[in-house]
Amino acid sequence: MATPGTPPPHRVVVLALDGLIPFELGIPQRIFGKARDAEGRPVYEVVTCSVRPPGPVETDADFSVVVGNGPEALAGADTVVVPASYELGPVQREGVLTPELAAALAHIRPGTRLVSICTGGYVLAAAGYLDGRPATTHWMHAEHFQRLFPRIDVDADVLFVDDGDVLTSAGVAAGIDLCLHLVRRDHGAAVANEVARRTVVPPHRDGGQAQYIQRPVPEARSAGTTAARAWALGRLHEPIQLRAMAEQESMSVRTFTRRFREEVGVSPGQWLTQQRIEHARHLLESSDLPVDHVARDAGFGTAQSMRQHLQATLGVTPTAYRRTFRSGTETGR
Repeated sequence: MATPGTPPPHRVVVLALDGLIPFELGIPQRIFGKARDAEGRPVYEVVTCSVRPPGPVETDADFSVVVGNGPEALAGADTVVVPASYELGPVQREGVLTPELAAALAHIRPGTRLVSICTGGYVLAAAGYLDGRPATTHWMHAEHFQRLFPRIDVDADVLFVDDGDVLTSAGVAAGIDLCLHLVRRDHGAAVANEVARRTVVPPHRDGGQAQYIQRPVPEARSAGTTAARAWALGRLHEPIQLRAMAEQESMSVRTFTRRFREEVGVSPGQWLTQQRIEHARHLLESSDLPVDHVARDAGFGTAQSMRQHLQATLGVTPTAYRRTFRSGTETGR
């Protein structure tokens, strides 16, 4: 129960379908369930339901799980999460909902935030929620997903897609990335980082799922780019040239750029921008530094440059971002 004067926790309802993957079913509870405000209060309530009355739901493992809520729980959701299942049947074969699943989804109120993990995106797509939107799914299914749902703009390279009120993730562990992203979006980097620390995962994973697609294994003597990334993270406030990063690994710029993209999934320039944005968010939330100082410390040079990058990535200005999350921390939002 919420403390008087504070809003109730955001209600996340997880839809457990037959053939579900236990690991993915547990991600929302692990991430949202551990999120706390500055006063230590839960900021989410996580509930699991099935498309049938309470009872057992089969998994892809040698055990089933007993779910205590039926589909009517979806009516009270602020966010609905659909994890992957290996038994989607006509949903995955033909892009058509079963009557049972359609009846369950009918409980969802308009305006509810919708989230899918891995092939859970087939459910949102079959229900029409992804029409005309960008989305992703596990890279192994992306081509089939695009053929089955041509009205969706499928991006097979990213870990997740945030399209405002509808979000989709790539395969399996990318659900962790997406749920942490939502905690960060809802309550700021400090809350998300604490959840990540407790879960022993990075608060923000570099690159996309392109780095996990099976490719020929590089020769054993091939060097990596880890040292260059560590070198760059220690001097984000300075101008960093691509050549200087390549020199940390004793590589040519061309070889370094290719290796970097293979390992991280994005170019060195894109990666640097991501790191600078994350550092700027941390400073905006945790310090009283003027915006132009934050811009310099994060390596953007000018407040205008940082404003453009945050606006493009987060949809808000630095001042608006700070006002949202500093006030949220202070009031225990």
